[in-house]
Amino acid sequence: MKKILSIVMSLLLLISVPSFSAEGDIVDIAAGNSDFSILVAALQKAELVGALQGEGPFTVFAPTDAAFVKLLGDLGIEAEDLLNHPQLGEVLLYHVVSGKVMSTDLSNGLEAATLNGEVIKVDLTEGVKINSSNVVTADIEAINGVIHVIDEVLVPSSFVLSAPSVPETVVDIALSSEDFSMLVSLLQKADLVGALQGEGPFTVFAPTNKAFEDLLSALGISASDLMAQPDLAKVLLYHVVPGNVLSTDLSDGLEAATLNGESVKFDLSSGVKVNTSGVVAADIVAQNGVVHVVDSVLVPSNFVYQAVEADEELPQTGTMDLTSIFIFSIIGLAAVMVVKKRVKA
Repeated sequence: MKKILSIVMSLLLLISVPSFSAEGDIVDIAAGNSDFSILVAALQKAELVGALQGEGPFTVFAPTDAAFVKLLGDLGIEAEDLLNHPQLGEVLLYHVVSGKVMSTDLSNGLEAATLNGEVIKVDLTEGVKINSSNVVTADIEAINGVIHVIDEVLVPSSFVLSAPSVPETVVDIALSSEDFSMLVSLLQKADLVGALQGEGPFTVFAPTNKAFEDLLSALGISASDLMAQPDLAKVLLYHVVPGNVLSTDLSDGLEAATLNGESVKFDLSSGVKVNTSGVVAADIVAQNGVVHVVDSVLVPSNFVYQAVEADEELPQTGTMDLTSIFIFSIIGLAAVMVVKKRVKA
């Protein structure tokens, strides 16, 4: 019964075969069909075009563009990422079997070694599948083999999606986002950039620009006033805990000493809070630590705001205070009175 079912399915696949010319090789056929544009680009990138234009024969299970798009979505990457993947050649060779294997040669449970070295398995229990990928068009003959079109990319077990590049330092994370521009400026002003580019590891609770704007508004000062504070470094270091503390390491009520010397306390009763500041993004990992984004600036108890004096080296021009105006007015009036007395004399 299974043999009859296999023959019937093979005949159905044969009926569905579109009109392809067998005058070209496998690469020619793929290149002549716009639905294989990603496959062709991948073969070119992996420098396998010449190999598949060889004598063969080869059996190629060819994923459509839709199959590649589905894979990219599942992996969360772009086509360019796949084309530049170091294992691209291995993935493509996992779609190639040595010899000319027609649909009528298939049997349920059949295993075949690929040019990748790993094995694929045929399943005829419901249609025709190679591993979990459906054969949607079979037996497209070429002068050096045969193509079977499949609706999913076959992924070998040896394939490992490369991890995204990790920023070198926590400072690089801050520099990569415009939302940390004020934090970066303050770190530069306090000469702390070099320290946070060190070996670490550091856990940084990074306030956004809005967090700093809210602080400035509450204090009634400008960004320049904050930058001029003698205790600026105390505020910034209150946002840094030594070690690599991920969100999974936190517990309700946990206290951690900061590089400022004072401690911060974690509250997990409603979301995640550091003191009273909410964590809005967690576990942004760098090679020398981790950054957690917070929505308000952490202010240590040892920070004392000091009124910023006017910069005497850069006086404003064209203006003078009321006292100066009053003094000059008296001097001017006295001079006029002296002149009048001399005239009368």
